Amino acid sequence: MEVARLRLRDFRAYESVEIRLAPGMTVVHGRNGAGKTNLLEGLYFGCTGRSCRTTNEREVVRFGAPAARVEVDVETRDGPHELAVGFQPGEPKRFRVDGAPVERLSDSEARPLVAVFLPDRLELIKGAPALRRAHLDQLVAALWPARAATRRAYSQALAQRNALLARIRAGRASQSALPAWDAELALHGIELRDDRARTAELLRAPFGRLAGELGLTGEAELRYRPRTSAATPEEFAAELAERTPSDLDRGFTGHGPHRDDVVLSRDARELRAYGSQGEQRLALLALLLAERAVLATERGTPPLLLLDDVMSELDADRRTLLVERLDEAGQSLLTTTDLGHVPGAERGSVARIAVAEGSVLQAAQEAA
Repeated sequence: MEVARLRLRDFRAYESVEIRLAPGMTVVHGRNGAGKTNLLEGLYFGCTGRSCRTTNEREVVRFGAPAARVEVDVETRDGPHELAVGFQPGEPKRFRVDGAPVERLSDSEARPLVAVFLPDRLELIKGAPALRRAHLDQLVAALWPARAATRRAYSQALAQRNALLARIRAGRASQSALPAWDAELALHGIELRDDRARTAELLRAPFGRLAGELGLTGEAELRYRPRTSAATPEEFAAELAERTPSDLDRGFTGHGPHRDDVVLSRDARELRAYGSQGEQRLALLALLLAERAVLATERGTPPLLLLDDVMSELDADRRTLLVERLDEAGQSLLTTTDLGHVPGAERGSVARIAVAEGSVLQAAQEAA
């Protein structure tokens, strides 16, 4: 699956732009503030229906314009498809696949998988556990789409149990209703934990290897840390029952997969707390490349990889290694202010797009 073309209208600084993408790596180059990151964000927006940079998506609409529109042409094994996202602030987004309205782009098999590296995404390494849980759950859904329903079912059961705890605290319900929700939460919780654990195990070896290759010294490790060690839903339900008094004191469920974490460490020290920013950047890049390798093996289709300003803190050897890894399979877009930072780019051996002040000066071309 490959993205063949991207069209933006009134997206960020772009009034109207169209670019064609090469099958492998494309380098987007230009000065700071020229609009390189906006192109990556637009492509992510068109593939997922959301921004990778902001939660206030009003920001993606060009100043003075009423709405933004992004269209992505995708080539798949069964032929070409077009994804479209229309966004007007204050209104629901409008998603279309091949001209037909859909509720979510994620429901379409024509949607390419996409991963993104942004300097701001270091929060995935150093931020709260909820960010890493959500990221791992997205990878679970990418590996096994049918299992995305497990996460939704667990969240619904958790919300129901918490609501019941609140009613019991207020004297409007009896504790006799709790065992049924304990059983429901435990059933989905064990499935969710096992899906996450299997995914983390798939990532463990490639993450450690790639982190070392990219220059993270010491032994790099990725480890899933669940709250429960229960082997069965019944054992997990028993754990919940034991914690009922403390849950009633707090007013919410304090035990379960919604409190799990994914630990990224170097020499047994968590990078979240003890890693430098440079080490955290390397860990994030290694994680995304490891996920790409796992998806390529398990699904046969590596995700589109969007890399913003990733070369600036790598030495020459690591830059060469990264380009080699990107060339192994799949599509990627990489931004830089200096073509000299991307091996082969100055010689024209990779496709390039030059941007300046929100305008595309050179369309992507097939590498010579």
